[in-house]
Amino acid sequence: MRVLKHLYVQVLIGLAAGILVGYFAPSFGVEMKPLGDTFIRLIKMLITLVIFCTVSVGIARMESLKQVGRVGFKTLLYFEVVTTIALVIGLAVANVLHPGAGLNIDPVTLDAHAMSHYVADAHAAPSSFFDLIVPNSVVGAFARGDLLQVLLFSVLFGIALSIMAQRSRLLMRGIEQFGDTLMRIVEMIMRLAPLGAFGAIAFTVGKYGIGTLQQLGLLILCFYITSILFVAIVLGAAARWAGVGLWPLLRYFREELLIVLGTSTTESVLPRLMEKLERMGCPKAIVGLVLPTGYSFNLDGAAIYLTMTSLFIAQATNTHLSLMQQVGLLAILMLTSKGGAGVAGAALVALTATLSTHNIIPVAGITLILGVDRVLNEVRALTNMIGNVVATLVVARWEGAFDARAAREFLAAPREAQAPAQPQAQSPTVRPGLEETRHPVAHPLLEKAAK
Repeated sequence: MRVLKHLYVQVLIGLAAGILVGYFAPSFGVEMKPLGDTFIRLIKMLITLVIFCTVSVGIARMESLKQVGRVGFKTLLYFEVVTTIALVIGLAVANVLHPGAGLNIDPVTLDAHAMSHYVADAHAAPSSFFDLIVPNSVVGAFARGDLLQVLLFSVLFGIALSIMAQRSRLLMRGIEQFGDTLMRIVEMIMRLAPLGAFGAIAFTVGKYGIGTLQQLGLLILCFYITSILFVAIVLGAAARWAGVGLWPLLRYFREELLIVLGTSTTESVLPRLMEKLERMGCPKAIVGLVLPTGYSFNLDGAAIYLTMTSLFIAQATNTHLSLMQQVGLLAILMLTSKGGAGVAGAALVALTATLSTHNIIPVAGITLILGVDRVLNEVRALTNMIGNVVATLVVARWEGAFDARAAREFLAAPREAQAPAQPQAQSPTVRPGLEETRHPVAHPLLEKAAK
């Protein structure tokens, strides 16, 4: 059947099979974990190289270095506003619905050893912004897969290419072709996405079980509903301002959403998101700057998670928080919610760091949510991904570099028409200058709409 050829259908089948295996054969489901882990590692081994190629070439093609600074400022401003909204929404919902009320848990009875390694990771976190973003070694940053540090080097490299202009033309074309080759490798790896989603979801259901949902059901329900409303209302409004509808956007990225749902990490789809945003008409440089930065500074789902779980632990342990103490918690969260890597477990480390700094809510209370963190992480990762896609469109529109009408026609086109354009054969004697390649057309549909 033709429908089975679509990746999103294959991933759906993998997810359904994983849930069934995890439920009916939990021990076998737990053993499927290497499938999901291997798929994620295959993608992660390419992420830093894809970011380097995209950002450095994109910046080299920008009209001026002032544009780089302007885009960076707008990006960080948008991130701070939206993540603060997410934090406040999570705080408000937890205060209204009180998901932890009535549990009456004595903090002394909690097993603090269960989250000892999260405490160690929180203490090992960089102590300043400069420690977070400036690497000791460029090679080390690439080897560790540190997105922010690789992004900094890529920006500097792109600026150097721009300054060198004509002398860097051949190098820039080589980097661009290398990036295209990496994306072809990504396409090959993505054929394993159904298998990766199957292994990851089978492990989750097999290890934690469906019954885990009943123990902390109100917290899970509140978090899911709040995240869905945040996406529909806040991110929906931002997408409309950028000129596209939220539903067509989600439909366009449905394969990536399903993969994130199965693997519980947004890193598994980063290269694909960059490619598909460029295909929509977002300039390569803006995609390269906004999207990787958002993986550390625009974690909307994690922001909602942090405020809701913090108050849940306070309510469950009967720890009263005054208004000023909640404002102080919010101020701490505005810092600790930044700098995460967008992978499973990063939010727990941020939560541990927050409660350790706040010093009012018992840190040992984190053990209350360890069993359902993986369940919460599904929608947390989805919200993070959607938030960063919308952020890229908003910044591109804010810069006047995004044709919303052409993008709407592209999103409304049949799926076959949205496929990547086949590269055109080019004469070896043709060597266009930078001015000829500064603003390439992302897709034939966009070129047609532009005319």
